[in-house]
Amino acid sequence: MATPLRSNRDFRLLWMSGLFAVLGSQMSALALPLLILKETGSAVQAGTVGTVSICAVLITMLPGGVMADRVERRRLMRLCDVGSLLAVTALTVAVWNGHAPMVLVLLVATAGAVLNSVYAPAAFGLLRAVVPPDQMGQATARLQARTATVRLVGPLVGGALFGVHEALPFTAQFLGLFLSTVCVALVRTRSAAHKKAGSVFSRDELTAGLGFLWQLPYLRTVLLVFGLGMNFAFGALTFTALAVFSEGGRSGLGGGFVITCVSAGALVGALLAPRLSPDRHIRALLVITCWSCVLTAGVLAWLSSPLVAGLLCAVCMCLSTVASIGFLSTLLVVTPEDRVGRVQSAASFLSSIVQPFGPLAGGALLTALGPRNAFVVVGAVLAVSAAVMTLAPSVRSGAVPPPANPAAPEADAEDSDARAPQAAPRPVPDAAGPGAL
Repeated sequence: MATPLRSNRDFRLLWMSGLFAVLGSQMSALALPLLILKETGSAVQAGTVGTVSICAVLITMLPGGVMADRVERRRLMRLCDVGSLLAVTALTVAVWNGHAPMVLVLLVATAGAVLNSVYAPAAFGLLRAVVPPDQMGQATARLQARTATVRLVGPLVGGALFGVHEALPFTAQFLGLFLSTVCVALVRTRSAAHKKAGSVFSRDELTAGLGFLWQLPYLRTVLLVFGLGMNFAFGALTFTALAVFSEGGRSGLGGGFVITCVSAGALVGALLAPRLSPDRHIRALLVITCWSCVLTAGVLAWLSSPLVAGLLCAVCMCLSTVASIGFLSTLLVVTPEDRVGRVQSAASFLSSIVQPFGPLAGGALLTALGPRNAFVVVGAVLAVSAAVMTLAPSVRSGAVPPPANPAAPEADAEDSDARAPQAAPRPVPDAAGPGAL
């Protein structure tokens, strides 16, 4: 009989590791642009930090997956934590001394993004060895609930600390990373990677995860339609709602309420997921999520109410979170152990690549067509995606693992205590909306 998660020592350590690390990153995510804005007075330079981070993540995501399939995963996570600690320490010291150069801020933001691109797939591999397959959905839901809670609390705490002294959020991030590193170091389980020759940046290595996803029609369809299409359209929908209910920037109350509801919906979905067994009802959840988004767009086209918009977006986000947890559990079960890092990175890459363009499209539609027509167009895109998810035979058939390759190399078992699958101690990728797997 499998050990309950509450009694699984290594899972608890990884859960706490992610809690400390994500809390620190959420505080600094708010504090970094505020720091630049305070020192330079330039909103453009403040926005550059986020742009650089996003670009660094997208560029290094696939190579990070290759690294996670080559190096013992706990060791790789520890190295990433130490690297993050060094970067944050340098920034913290600079801020306490009264001046943090823009170059240093960008270097720290880039280093954090690159290291997380390696850390995240390594965490998938290690957790796969910590939690057995029959506890996959429950463990994933607990991780998502932790992350959603921290995303609600972290920016508030970071903003409050910044108001006291601009160095305090970064000091708190340093302490969080230190505690995260200690937790990972105490994990006993190892996840030995497969040793391979050749460059990390070779085309075969970088595309191995994408190739695996393309092999399975179910994974391919869900990631392209739900991960790309729905993610893009929901990003446009929420940005349009934010702009409309903020009265063109004259009031942040209505738009802020909508965004808060989206975050609350993610938290509720993560808390409900263990009770719903999302890995057993994944197709129904995907279809219901898609059509709920279509209904939301339709209602918002005719009813201008921030309260209704917030509640509907919260329901969509709640359903999306439950569906994403079910899909993530399925993905981890069907992925071969020697490819888990590359497959995770590939899935994250596909789901993340469109996120910056959804708000841009929503803004363009709102400017060109006005609020009602913008919601109608977004609803039409959502309806096409929903129809494909409802009717596609590949989604109905579910995920069937490809036949094993007899020529595949055996694992180089650096440690003998590796066992079976699970999810990630840091959000991979960020759940920005339906399709954010």
